[in-house]
Amino acid sequence: MNWKAFKEQLVANPDLDLQFQYAENKWVDASYHITEIKQAPITSVDCGGVKNSWTEIIVQLWEPGEKQQERAMKVRKALSIVEIVETALPLNPTATVKIEFGNSQFDTRQMFPGTISINGENLIVDLQPDFTQCKAINRGGSCGTTNSGEECCAPTEKPKVEMKNLAVATDCCTPGGGCC
Repeated sequence: MNWKAFKEQLVANPDLDLQFQYAENKWVDASYHITEIKQAPITSVDCGGVKNSWTEIIVQLWEPGEKQQERAMKVRKALSIVEIVETALPLNPTATVKIEFGNSQFDTRQMFPGTISINGENLIVDLQPDFTQCKAINRGGSCGTTNSGEECCAPTEKPKVEMKNLAVATDCCTPGGGCC
């Protein structure tokens, strides 16, 4: 989901409570804070040697040590935080959105907002795990495969290099030898 689509869901539902579900029947505590919104331009070269670039917008959630409230923040409050961020840092509307979250029972990680649904007074963002991928295979290729079908990680025989001793004295390179 890109930033524009994510933000449109928020703007359309300002009076609802914003809830995040990070696993089945596991919810970010209602006392959560949006601590920061990061914009991360990423440039990489994949195993097939192709340069890739994209931008991610990462919304970081934090649960305080003690429960501070029974209900999650209203969407309008989240939008006020977005407005503060966008005043200082214009966010790329086509950037991929990730939600960063962790607590004492769940290791911190970045997750994708999956479905966003309304349930009563709640706007629920169902978080889906991020995953690794091989872009070369996704392009229909293979991980660094050469034209002869060898994989990039297969052991290869290195060519032998012939060493020459350039310090050997010859008539040409001796004083008065006429080489210079």
